[in-house]
Amino acid sequence: MLITPRIMILVPAYNAAAYLPELLERIKTQAAQADVLVINDGSSDWTADVIRTLGCPYIAFPDNRGKGAALKAGFAHAINNRYDAVITIDADLQHRPEHLPQFCADFDRADLLIGTRTIDPHIMPFERRLTNNLTSLIISIFGSMRIRDSQSGYRLIKTAVLRQLCLTSVRYDMESEMLFQTGYLGFTAGEVPIATVYAGSRSFINPFKDTTRFVRQIWRRLWY
Repeated sequence: MLITPRIMILVPAYNAAAYLPELLERIKTQAAQADVLVINDGSSDWTADVIRTLGCPYIAFPDNRGKGAALKAGFAHAINNRYDAVITIDADLQHRPEHLPQFCADFDRADLLIGTRTIDPHIMPFERRLTNNLTSLIISIFGSMRIRDSQSGYRLIKTAVLRQLCLTSVRYDMESEMLFQTGYLGFTAGEVPIATVYAGSRSFINPFKDTTRFVRQIWRRLWY
């Protein structure tokens, strides 16, 4: 008998009130069998009101702690509630929920699935292409697995993997830390092709600070 894996869709949200109604409706349409958990990362807009109005399960932080902290809270929830895997999707509609069925269908293909975008110079800004290519190359070398889009936060990761990771970062660099540790521990990675979307949303990435945090991850990896 075919057993359907229990999958939780994790949405870290910071000041995402304008996007959440559409996002959650599209998630429901594309992955009705999956549960959804929103992490309200200390938003200063009306995100909390939107989540309550929509009746979506959530965890709320009283202050902004960072995307990594939000993801870790969601991972702990998934492990404690015995989900088989977590799909992380950003709240700003840069990740299309229409790709969720493919992530679910490819569940058995790898321990970690990364939504991989086409690095199109007509869509992706130059600084993002440069940063993504460099970090992907470095992570591929130090993580011992081929990664082409290390900056993509659209991922499926099995809870069997999450139980063995020791994630300490709380900002955007936690996603790189996850890749370093996943590769080091010998887990497998795969790709799911996704659309490249940049228009209409604001990035909270700080190029200088987050690059510094990434360099720190490399240093840690050398002594891991």
